[in-house]
Amino acid sequence: MKLTEVKSPAQVDIFHRVPFRIYKDDPNWVPHLRQDIDKLFDPQKNKLYKEGAEAIRWILYNDAQEAIGRIAAFINPKTVSTTRFKTGGLGFFECSHDLQAATVLFDAARDWLRERGMEAMEGPVNFGDRNQFWGCQVSNWEEPPIYPMNYNPPYYQQLFEDYGFGIYFKQFLYWRNLQDPAQAIFHRKYTQLKGDPDFDVRNAKGMKLNKMAENFRIVYNAAWGGHSHFKEMSEAATQKLFRALSPAIDRHIVIFAYYKGQPIGFYISIPELNQIFRYVQGNLNWLGKLKFLYHKIRKTPTRMTGLVFGVVREWQGKGVEAALIVYGEKTIIPAGVYKDTVLTWIGDFNPKMIKVAENLDTRLWRTLHTYRYQFDRSLPFERAAIVE
Repeated sequence: MKLTEVKSPAQVDIFHRVPFRIYKDDPNWVPHLRQDIDKLFDPQKNKLYKEGAEAIRWILYNDAQEAIGRIAAFINPKTVSTTRFKTGGLGFFECSHDLQAATVLFDAARDWLRERGMEAMEGPVNFGDRNQFWGCQVSNWEEPPIYPMNYNPPYYQQLFEDYGFGIYFKQFLYWRNLQDPAQAIFHRKYTQLKGDPDFDVRNAKGMKLNKMAENFRIVYNAAWGGHSHFKEMSEAATQKLFRALSPAIDRHIVIFAYYKGQPIGFYISIPELNQIFRYVQGNLNWLGKLKFLYHKIRKTPTRMTGLVFGVVREWQGKGVEAALIVYGEKTIIPAGVYKDTVLTWIGDFNPKMIKVAENLDTRLWRTLHTYRYQFDRSLPFERAAIVE
């Protein structure tokens, strides 16, 4: 076997082609968009490079010169020191069912990170935000992946754990049939809150993108601030995020709750884009964009992806969660476009949000693992801290 660093455009193309070998017999697989991945490794597009980030990619070839694996390693200066160990990341891992091959890839990432002062590595994770390319799937291969979540063969769990990775935290995705009515208690709480003239809940129809982004930022920072993994979102970062989401946003399924005009909660969904991207084969070039536009106009997606559901801390447990769900029931279902929804992952370090998801009459739909490998193997393994 031979490990080669990705440097040339031709090698970048091979890096993107490796998954097509791994998943050639899997009808549920939907390739990640190469444009989404390329921008992460472009110093002109990924601002982490300006803050001192480093990254590298490799391709693994067998003796027949066939590309049988790939991996990336990276150091994100924003997260490297948020826990006891200085931690780097590895991601975009793909490999044939061969522990020896996986070991070559994992060793390369470990050695590169250790040479740069890291004490542990997490994977498979993203070289950027957690809402993309994060975790190793360990259940439910009967349905396609949710955009832009990781999807992998069942044997990847064994490759990570046989190498020595431990489960740092688990990630849960929840599914809900939108045709199932919300519990009666949800409707009672919705009615109670709607009786308060200072309370309001509404979707983003007619709302400008920058206002939507700012509402999101206010709630996001107030809902999750204080956790060791949390990094407050700046106004610039939030505006950039919503500009990127803009082509996919359906304002009817973006819902905010307000008290005295200030946002206190949100339930933000988008159409499940992999129901479109399965037709573009991982490349949003001019042809891919035409296909995307065609299926968007046709309203091909029948599933919503619940990107994020949150309530500012002082309002948690006071019925705002119920009000957001009931409002969605009253406005989304009658339109007849969406049939079900999947809530994107909630970490097992966040039991409060897990409880919220469970109270919505959801069922556990898919589980992923975020793994950690501590370089000093004599030290006790530490899992992610629980959010209080």
